[in-house]
Amino acid sequence: MVAFLRTRTEDLFVGIGRFGLLLGSAFGQVRDVRLYYRNLMEQFVRVGIDSLPIVALASAFTGAVTAVQSIYQLEGSFYLPKTAVGSFVTTSVILELGALIAAFILAGRVGARIAAELGTMRVTEQIDALEAMGLNSASYLVLPRVVAGVLMFPVIYVVACTVSILTGMAVGEINGAIPVQTFMDGARLLFRPYDVFFGVVKSLAFGFAITSVSCFYGYFTSGGAEGVGRSTTRATVMSCVFVLLADYVLAVLML
Repeated sequence: MVAFLRTRTEDLFVGIGRFGLLLGSAFGQVRDVRLYYRNLMEQFVRVGIDSLPIVALASAFTGAVTAVQSIYQLEGSFYLPKTAVGSFVTTSVILELGALIAAFILAGRVGARIAAELGTMRVTEQIDALEAMGLNSASYLVLPRVVAGVLMFPVIYVVACTVSILTGMAVGEINGAIPVQTFMDGARLLFRPYDVFFGVVKSLAFGFAITSVSCFYGYFTSGGAEGVGRSTTRATVMSCVFVLLADYVLAVLML
Protein backbone atom coordinates (compact mmCIF):
# COMPACT_ATOMS: atom_id res chain seq x y z
CA MET A 1 0.00 0.00 0.00
CA VAL A 2 2.81 2.39 0.92
CA ALA A 3 4.70 1.53 -2.27
CA PHE A 4 1.52 2.12 -4.30
CA LEU A 5 0.96 5.55 -2.73
CA ARG A 6 4.63 6.47 -3.22
CA THR A 7 4.45 5.49 -6.90
CA ARG A 8 1.25 7.47 -7.40
CA THR A 9 2.75 10.50 -5.67
CA GLU A 10 5.87 10.32 -7.83
CA ASP A 11 3.73 10.00 -10.96
CA LEU A 12 1.73 13.05 -9.87
CA PHE A 13 4.80 15.25 -9.46
CA VAL A 14 6.32 13.95 -12.69
CA GLY A 15 3.07 14.77 -14.48
CA ILE A 16 2.97 18.29 -13.02
CA GLY A 17 6.56 18.83 -14.09
CA ARG A 18 5.94 17.62 -17.65
CA PHE A 19 2.80 19.76 -17.84
CA GLY A 20 4.76 22.86 -16.79
CA LEU A 21 7.58 22.10 -19.22
CA LEU A 22 5.11 21.59 -22.08
CA LEU A 23 3.41 24.95 -21.46
CA GLY A 24 6.79 26.63 -20.98
CA SER A 25 7.99 25.28 -24.28
CA ALA A 26 4.71 26.20 -26.01
CA PHE A 27 4.52 29.81 -24.79
CA GLY A 28 8.14 30.60 -24.00
CA GLN A 29 9.67 29.93 -27.40
CA VAL A 30 7.40 31.79 -29.81
CA ARG A 31 9.56 33.23 -32.58
CA ASP A 32 7.44 33.98 -35.65
CA VAL A 33 3.79 34.80 -34.91
CA ARG A 34 2.86 34.53 -38.59
CA LEU A 35 3.67 30.82 -38.41
CA TYR A 36 0.73 30.23 -36.05
CA TYR A 37 -1.87 32.47 -37.74
CA ARG A 38 -3.53 29.84 -39.96
CA ASN A 39 -3.54 27.18 -37.24
CA LEU A 40 -4.91 29.71 -34.73
CA MET A 41 -7.79 30.76 -37.01
CA GLU A 42 -8.62 27.11 -37.61
CA GLN A 43 -8.75 26.46 -33.86
CA PHE A 44 -10.99 29.49 -33.30
CA VAL A 45 -13.50 27.91 -35.65
CA ARG A 46 -13.19 24.37 -34.28
CA VAL A 47 -13.21 25.32 -30.59
CA GLY A 48 -15.65 28.23 -30.73
CA ILE A 49 -17.87 28.43 -33.78
CA ASP A 50 -18.40 24.70 -34.26
CA SER A 51 -19.28 24.27 -30.57
CA LEU A 52 -22.03 26.90 -30.50
CA PRO A 53 -24.93 24.72 -31.78
CA ILE A 54 -24.53 21.95 -29.18
CA VAL A 55 -23.84 24.47 -26.40
CA ALA A 56 -26.95 26.46 -27.37
CA LEU A 57 -29.07 23.28 -27.38
CA ALA A 58 -27.84 22.19 -23.95
CA SER A 59 -28.24 25.73 -22.60
CA ALA A 60 -31.82 25.91 -23.86
CA PHE A 61 -32.78 22.77 -21.97
CA THR A 62 -30.89 23.98 -18.89
CA GLY A 63 -32.83 27.24 -18.85
CA ALA A 64 -36.12 25.45 -19.44
CA VAL A 65 -35.56 22.92 -16.65
CA THR A 66 -34.38 25.63 -14.23
CA ALA A 67 -37.51 27.67 -14.94
CA VAL A 68 -39.84 24.69 -14.53
CA GLN A 69 -38.22 23.68 -11.24
CA SER A 70 -38.34 27.25 -9.94
CA ILE A 71 -42.03 27.53 -10.81
CA TYR A 72 -42.70 24.17 -9.13
CA GLN A 73 -40.91 25.20 -5.93
CA LEU A 74 -42.85 28.46 -5.74
CA GLU A 75 -46.26 26.83 -6.14
CA GLY A 76 -48.37 27.54 -3.08
CA SER A 77 -45.79 29.89 -1.60
CA PHE A 78 -47.30 32.88 0.17
CA TYR A 79 -43.98 34.54 0.88
CA LEU A 80 -42.16 34.65 -2.45
CA PRO A 81 -43.59 36.55 -5.44
CA LYS A 82 -43.52 35.26 -9.01
CA THR A 83 -40.63 37.59 -9.80
CA ALA A 84 -38.45 35.16 -7.80
CA VAL A 85 -38.53 32.78 -10.79
CA GLY A 86 -36.73 35.35 -12.93
CA SER A 87 -34.23 35.97 -10.15
CA PHE A 88 -33.55 32.26 -9.60
CA VAL A 89 -33.09 31.43 -13.28
CA THR A 90 -30.94 34.45 -14.14
CA THR A 91 -28.69 34.24 -11.11
CA SER A 92 -28.21 30.48 -11.38
CA VAL A 93 -27.34 30.65 -15.07
CA ILE A 94 -24.93 33.59 -14.82
CA LEU A 95 -23.14 32.43 -11.69
CA GLU A 96 -22.92 28.70 -12.30
CA LEU A 97 -24.90 26.83 -14.89
CA GLY A 98 -23.94 28.79 -18.01
CA ALA A 99 -20.20 28.29 -17.62
CA LEU A 100 -20.36 24.81 -16.09
CA ILE A 101 -22.69 23.23 -18.65
CA ALA A 102 -20.67 24.74 -21.50
CA ALA A 103 -17.43 23.49 -19.89
CA PHE A 104 -18.64 19.90 -19.64
CA ILE A 105 -19.76 19.95 -23.25
CA LEU A 106 -16.45 21.38 -24.40
CA ALA A 107 -14.52 18.86 -22.28
CA GLY A 108 -16.29 16.05 -24.13
CA ARG A 109 -16.29 17.58 -27.57
CA VAL A 110 -13.24 19.82 -27.83
CA GLY A 111 -11.02 18.15 -25.22
CA ALA A 112 -11.49 14.67 -26.68
CA ARG A 113 -10.84 15.95 -30.20
CA ILE A 114 -7.65 17.73 -29.18
CA ALA A 115 -6.30 14.68 -27.35
CA ALA A 116 -7.17 12.39 -30.26
CA GLU A 117 -5.56 14.72 -32.82
CA LEU A 118 -2.31 15.17 -30.93
CA GLY A 119 -2.25 11.54 -29.84
CA THR A 120 -2.61 10.34 -33.41
CA MET A 121 0.13 12.74 -34.51
CA ARG A 122 2.37 11.38 -31.76
CA VAL A 123 1.89 7.66 -32.50
CA THR A 124 2.24 8.22 -36.27
CA GLU A 125 5.47 10.19 -35.64
CA GLN A 126 4.12 13.40 -37.21
CA ILE A 127 5.25 15.34 -34.13
CA ASP A 128 8.75 13.88 -34.53
CA ALA A 129 8.66 14.98 -38.18
CA LEU A 130 7.84 18.57 -37.10
CA GLU A 131 10.81 18.52 -34.75
CA ALA A 132 13.01 17.16 -37.53
CA MET A 133 11.93 20.11 -39.72
CA GLY A 134 13.19 22.50 -37.04
CA LEU A 135 9.76 23.50 -35.70
CA ASN A 136 8.96 23.69 -32.00
CA SER A 137 6.15 21.13 -32.04
CA ALA A 138 4.85 22.12 -28.59
CA SER A 139 4.53 25.75 -29.59
CA TYR A 140 3.14 24.99 -33.05
CA LEU A 141 0.50 22.53 -31.82
CA VAL A 142 -0.33 23.49 -28.23
CA LEU A 143 -0.27 27.30 -28.29
CA PRO A 144 -3.04 27.82 -30.92
CA ARG A 145 -5.35 25.34 -29.20
CA VAL A 146 -4.91 26.84 -25.72
CA VAL A 147 -5.21 30.43 -26.95
CA ALA A 148 -8.36 29.55 -28.91
CA GLY A 149 -9.87 27.88 -25.85
CA VAL A 150 -9.13 30.82 -23.55
CA LEU A 151 -10.41 33.47 -25.97
CA MET A 152 -13.46 31.64 -27.33
CA PHE A 153 -14.84 30.21 -24.09
CA PRO A 154 -16.08 33.62 -22.81
CA VAL A 155 -17.99 34.03 -26.08
CA ILE A 156 -19.52 30.59 -25.63
CA TYR A 157 -20.39 31.47 -22.03
CA VAL A 158 -22.25 34.63 -23.07
CA VAL A 159 -24.19 32.69 -25.71
CA ALA A 160 -25.02 29.93 -23.21
CA CYS A 161 -26.33 32.42 -20.62
CA THR A 162 -28.36 34.34 -23.18
CA VAL A 163 -30.01 31.21 -24.58
CA SER A 164 -30.73 29.80 -21.10
CA ILE A 165 -32.36 32.98 -19.81
CA LEU A 166 -34.44 33.50 -22.95
CA THR A 167 -35.58 29.87 -22.87
CA GLY A 168 -36.50 30.12 -19.19
CA MET A 169 -38.46 33.27 -19.94
CA ALA A 170 -40.26 31.57 -22.83
CA VAL A 171 -41.13 28.50 -20.75
CA GLY A 172 -42.64 30.69 -18.02
CA GLU A 173 -44.76 32.54 -20.58
CA ILE A 174 -45.87 29.39 -22.42
CA ASN A 175 -46.84 27.63 -19.18
CA GLY A 176 -48.84 30.66 -18.16
CA ALA A 177 -47.01 30.64 -14.83
CA ILE A 178 -45.13 33.90 -15.15
CA PRO A 179 -45.43 36.68 -17.76
CA VAL A 180 -42.34 37.90 -19.57
CA GLN A 181 -42.45 41.30 -17.88
CA THR A 182 -42.66 39.72 -14.41
CA PHE A 183 -39.73 37.43 -15.28
CA MET A 184 -37.65 40.41 -16.42
CA ASP A 185 -38.52 42.36 -13.27
CA GLY A 186 -37.25 39.45 -11.20
CA ALA A 187 -34.12 39.11 -13.32
CA ARG A 188 -33.27 42.79 -12.78
CA LEU A 189 -34.06 42.61 -9.06
CA LEU A 190 -30.98 40.54 -8.09
CA PHE A 191 -28.79 41.25 -11.11
CA ARG A 192 -25.27 42.45 -10.32
CA PRO A 193 -22.67 43.24 -13.02
CA TYR A 194 -20.03 41.58 -10.84
CA ASP A 195 -21.79 38.23 -11.40
CA VAL A 196 -21.14 38.55 -15.14
CA PHE A 197 -17.50 39.43 -14.47
CA PHE A 198 -17.22 36.36 -12.24
CA GLY A 199 -18.72 34.16 -14.94
CA VAL A 200 -16.31 35.50 -17.57
CA VAL A 201 -13.33 34.87 -15.28
CA LYS A 202 -14.55 31.33 -14.73
CA SER A 203 -14.95 30.78 -18.45
CA LEU A 204 -11.36 31.93 -19.04
CA ALA A 205 -10.11 29.46 -16.43
CA PHE A 206 -12.27 26.65 -17.82
CA GLY A 207 -11.07 27.29 -21.36
CA PHE A 208 -7.44 27.12 -20.25
CA ALA A 209 -7.99 23.99 -18.13
CA ILE A 210 -9.80 22.02 -20.85
CA THR A 211 -7.44 22.82 -23.72
CA SER A 212 -4.15 22.64 -21.81
CA VAL A 213 -5.02 19.35 -20.08
CA SER A 214 -6.21 17.83 -23.35
CA CYS A 215 -3.05 18.97 -25.15
CA PHE A 216 -0.94 17.44 -22.38
CA TYR A 217 -2.53 14.00 -22.61
CA GLY A 218 -2.55 14.05 -26.40
CA TYR A 219 1.03 15.30 -26.78
CA PHE A 220 2.49 12.60 -24.51
CA THR A 221 0.46 9.71 -25.95
CA SER A 222 2.16 6.36 -26.31
CA GLY A 223 1.04 2.84 -27.15
CA GLY A 224 -0.46 3.12 -30.62
CA ALA A 225 -4.20 3.22 -31.28
CA GLU A 226 -4.98 1.89 -27.82
CA GLY A 227 -2.88 4.68 -26.32
CA VAL A 228 -4.82 7.29 -28.32
CA GLY A 229 -8.08 5.98 -26.92
CA ARG A 230 -6.65 5.95 -23.42
CA SER A 231 -5.36 9.53 -23.74
CA THR A 232 -8.72 10.72 -25.07
CA THR A 233 -10.58 9.22 -22.14
CA ARG A 234 -8.11 10.60 -19.61
CA ALA A 235 -8.21 14.06 -21.21
CA THR A 236 -12.00 14.20 -20.96
CA VAL A 237 -12.14 12.95 -17.39
CA MET A 238 -9.30 15.12 -16.09
CA SER A 239 -10.65 18.19 -17.89
CA CYS A 240 -13.94 17.78 -16.01
CA VAL A 241 -12.06 17.28 -12.73
CA PHE A 242 -9.98 20.43 -13.22
CA VAL A 243 -13.08 22.39 -14.25
CA LEU A 244 -14.81 21.42 -10.99
CA LEU A 245 -11.65 22.23 -9.01
CA ALA A 246 -11.30 25.64 -10.68
CA ASP A 247 -15.02 26.28 -10.12
CA TYR A 248 -14.64 25.70 -6.38
CA VAL A 249 -11.39 27.68 -6.00
CA LEU A 250 -12.74 30.69 -7.90
CA ALA A 251 -15.98 30.63 -5.89
CA VAL A 252 -14.01 30.69 -2.64
CA LEU A 253 -11.68 33.46 -3.82
CA MET A 254 -14.14 35.73 -5.62
CA LEU A 255 -17.53 35.34 -3.91
